[in-house]
Amino acid sequence: MSEPRGRRGGGRAGRRAARAASAEAAPYLVRRSAPVDILDDESLEQIERNAETILSEIGIAFQDYPDALDLWRAAGADIDGELVRFPPGLCRQIVQDSAPAVYTQHARNPARSVKVGADATVFVPNYGSPFVMDLDRGRRYATLEDFENVVKLAYCLPQLHHSGGTVCEPVDVPVNKRHLDMVYAHLRYSDKPFMGSVTAASRAADSVEMARIAFGGDLADRTVMTSLINASSPMRWDATMLGAATTYARANQACIISPFILAGAMSPVTVAGLAAQALAEALSGMAYLQLVRPGAPVVFGTFASSMSMATGAPTFGTPEAGQAIYVMASLARRVGVPFRSGGQFTSSKLPDAQAAYESAHTLFPTVQAGVNFVLHAAGWQEGGLALGYEKLILDADQLGAMEVWARGVDTSDNGQAMDAFRSNAHGDHFLGNAHTLSNFESAFWRSDLSDAASYEQWTEEGSLTAAQRANARWKQLLADYEPPPIDDAVDAELRDYVARRKDEMPDEIG
Repeated sequence: MSEPRGRRGGGRAGRRAARAASAEAAPYLVRRSAPVDILDDESLEQIERNAETILSEIGIAFQDYPDALDLWRAAGADIDGELVRFPPGLCRQIVQDSAPAVYTQHARNPARSVKVGADATVFVPNYGSPFVMDLDRGRRYATLEDFENVVKLAYCLPQLHHSGGTVCEPVDVPVNKRHLDMVYAHLRYSDKPFMGSVTAASRAADSVEMARIAFGGDLADRTVMTSLINASSPMRWDATMLGAATTYARANQACIISPFILAGAMSPVTVAGLAAQALAEALSGMAYLQLVRPGAPVVFGTFASSMSMATGAPTFGTPEAGQAIYVMASLARRVGVPFRSGGQFTSSKLPDAQAAYESAHTLFPTVQAGVNFVLHAAGWQEGGLALGYEKLILDADQLGAMEVWARGVDTSDNGQAMDAFRSNAHGDHFLGNAHTLSNFESAFWRSDLSDAASYEQWTEEGSLTAAQRANARWKQLLADYEPPPIDDAVDAELRDYVARRKDEMPDEIG
């Protein structure tokens, strides 16, 4: 009988550790394959013309934020109440004149800083879920302990390049104070890049101040946060998002300007219609922040999916959503700014087959389209209502495969392998060939969670499903977790800031 894999003297564990160490050395994924375009230039130009028509004729509302209206009036836009109509080409020109095509988001650990834009892809965990789910306790409201757990797991998983933002919503903390605990968790339990709070301008200001403390007392104009600013689609920006975005832009912190669209509800049902609307909304938001501070980093974002025409429920992993990622990525490249989209989306309530195939239907377009900032890259479950502990682990495993996919085909001398042909006896297998032996460890991507053993060996080892193996993995990662170093004085100042700000306001229950 074959020896169980768990008893091989640490060989498998050693190989896993070696691969993890190698992955950890790369702070972000570098794509060597050219992005895939599914539309020709003529079709993309038509969508751009349609977006300009939306901007000039239909307009975008900037609600309850007079400062934005004043800036747009001074820039030459037509103001009708809160509705702004833009001369054709104005928004695009403003963005192209000053928004950076690439920027660095600095991490507390400089070795983990990420490039956002060009050939770089940054994988970022789940965002915004009020519930969490695991195989032991099922679905439940998320707590601060869950939030801290996910930050620690994202720190431990080399396939995730970023700590994220509201990885889940800690509902056991008052709504007006939880942002302080969340930002502190990112700064204390990880040294990867992170996202700030966007639920109020004052909370964005708290995020900037805490980042200043953590980064040595002076940000020195460094961009250390990339935060999510969602449009109130269709064709509206609300005061909450505008206030947070303005606060970040003034501090030279990056904003993902991201229309949030479920086609059929917040946009027309067609991909081309959705794309024109998303482009118009994103251009208006990115251009506004360039008026606030020329050169402030912005990311062209989209969250685009569909809805069931039978029930009205959001749907994920559909071919139309994948097409939208390709089209919007092409449009972002033509604007000349980084692009956010994609992830591993599913409507499934469990880490099951539906979750796997729906996530794959989103992940492959994400990588092939050349998305730069991939929010929801791991952990998304139940249409975003829940973060799944097991799905976080399973998704991260697949992100490792994407590193190989994005690397492209090796055509170096080693990749062509002509020495192997010349040195191998005719008709002999290649298992003992020097080329095979020298490439043995790195030849093929290997999952740390998939099981390729015989049925008998799988049975002997407990007949575990992929989700059960992921369950054991996240528990082991948390058991082995060690926090990154932080200066004691900096940590004390952060804790004091959190305590002081909490004392300054009564609890709000949301």
